[in-house]
Amino acid sequence: MSIFRKPIHTLAAMTLVITFMSLLPTAAQAQGCDRACLADLLTQYVDAMVAHDASRLPLADNVKVTVNGNAGNLEDGIWQSVTGFQGFRQDYLDLRQQVAAAHLVFHEGDNHILLSVLLHVDGNNAISGVESLIQRLTPESRFQPRELGAPIRHMNDPIPPGERMSRENMIKVALTYPEGLRVGNFTDGGTPFAAECYRVENGVIMAEAGGMYSQNIMVHPGIIASVAAVDEENGTVLLWMNFGHTGDSYGVGNSLITYEAFKVWGNQIHSILAFFTGLPIGTARFWPSSDPVRF
Repeated sequence: MSIFRKPIHTLAAMTLVITFMSLLPTAAQAQGCDRACLADLLTQYVDAMVAHDASRLPLADNVKVTVNGNAGNLEDGIWQSVTGFQGFRQDYLDLRQQVAAAHLVFHEGDNHILLSVLLHVDGNNAISGVESLIQRLTPESRFQPRELGAPIRHMNDPIPPGERMSRENMIKVALTYPEGLRVGNFTDGGTPFAAECYRVENGVIMAEAGGMYSQNIMVHPGIIASVAAVDEENGTVLLWMNFGHTGDSYGVGNSLITYEAFKVWGNQIHSILAFFTGLPIGTARFWPSSDPVRF
């Protein structure tokens, strides 16, 4: 009997391993939508908006849509009013969380539409969720998108050899920015700006290189941050933030809501791009943070 037990047990073990392996996703399935795939979904999104036709998109059943923190329908609002794509596009492609995010600028007649959009992609490479933040700039608006006619400096620079960081550490560095806003001082917040770092808000340079620490900023004790997307290949972290209560600084009953991107490598922030708008102070993101947030 003993001469048969080992082959029988071995065969059973092999059968168990084969069965288990058959239940695992293939390498292609595990990878999901790669960078080219995520970028192409954003291209399709832009083209569909300009055509006012969401049926062009590979949408999952029961796709979830939020606009400025509220539930919405994909083809409402600016989907009907945009008159063209201005051309500015900064992508944030999160392979791990399968999120294709971007800052985009559209025309709406004489207006500019600054759109932050995140496409959540399911296992079938279909769009299962769309979250967006809209800011409309009229010709009379204080902010004009003067810096959005070309790529934002440093945002797409290749990461120097040996300076790439882990996803977790990229997020830690990016979160020092809302911490600086919380205490009202980027030095006390431990925010590590590189010498060349500058910040663009709604198309306007609001802090030049070399001046990030000398800004006068108000205290934001109630600021809330959520990790929206992390582009590990490009070294960018996109945060959603609600700046919280600061009196009437952002309008009566309003707070500043933003999707703000940080170019991070070598334990420093090298470039910042924010699209923001004023919304009711209680505005929430209504999407889970892609990664844990620890202040």
